[in-house]
Amino acid sequence: MPDPIFAHPRLAAVYDTFDGDRDDLEAYEEIVAELGAGSVLDVGCGTGCLALRLAGRGLRVTGVDPAEASLEVARGKPGAGRVRWCAEIPAGEVFDVAVMTGNVAQVFLTDDDWAAVLRAVHGVLRPGGLLVFETRRPEYRAWDEWAARTGPVVREVPGVGRVEQRFALTSVRLPLVSLRYTYTFADGEVLTSDSTLRFRDRIDLHAGLTAAGFRVVEVRQAPDRPAQERVLLCEKPR
Repeated sequence: MPDPIFAHPRLAAVYDTFDGDRDDLEAYEEIVAELGAGSVLDVGCGTGCLALRLAGRGLRVTGVDPAEASLEVARGKPGAGRVRWCAEIPAGEVFDVAVMTGNVAQVFLTDDDWAAVLRAVHGVLRPGGLLVFETRRPEYRAWDEWAARTGPVVREVPGVGRVEQRFALTSVRLPLVSLRYTYTFADGEVLTSDSTLRFRDRIDLHAGLTAAGFRVVEVRQAPDRPAQERVLLCEKPR
């Protein structure tokens, strides 16, 4: 079940404002162009930022996310009609590339859930197609930086008004790290969203991908967070 930050209509409506400029998405646009892809599956597309950018380049794009509230936000954006929006990975379609941006690959907490999404993606990629995703390096210990975050963040959200966001690191039990966002709206409503991420090391990543039928062809650094994340390019063999 998606976290409230994505699934609650009021939280999904303010997500983009707090998420800020998505400088990380430029790297994905460049990789898709480098691969010469004509069709892209955006797994965990959220409010559709990358899907819309790719569709604007003339690609056939399907955005998949189980959080209907986030998909509703995506559908309301300019150019949304160029993207097919789905709650599940569609059967019967074939894609050149599949992507998972941000923390999407880390929300699958169990080996079974991770294996299931990898198998599903593998099933809709053409032979020679690639899965491209990023994941945080556990050795960087991002949670230490998160624990140091103090004070609220306040934003004026278009159409909503003033919203305050507070963050708390709630648990570190590796490979799982949990956190909480608390939002206070101008009308006094307070909403919280708890999330847990799984930090897989390189051995775990390669084992899971191999078991699902992928071959890791390249591991890059995330340009916006060098040395902090891996960006994996994984091929479905021909």
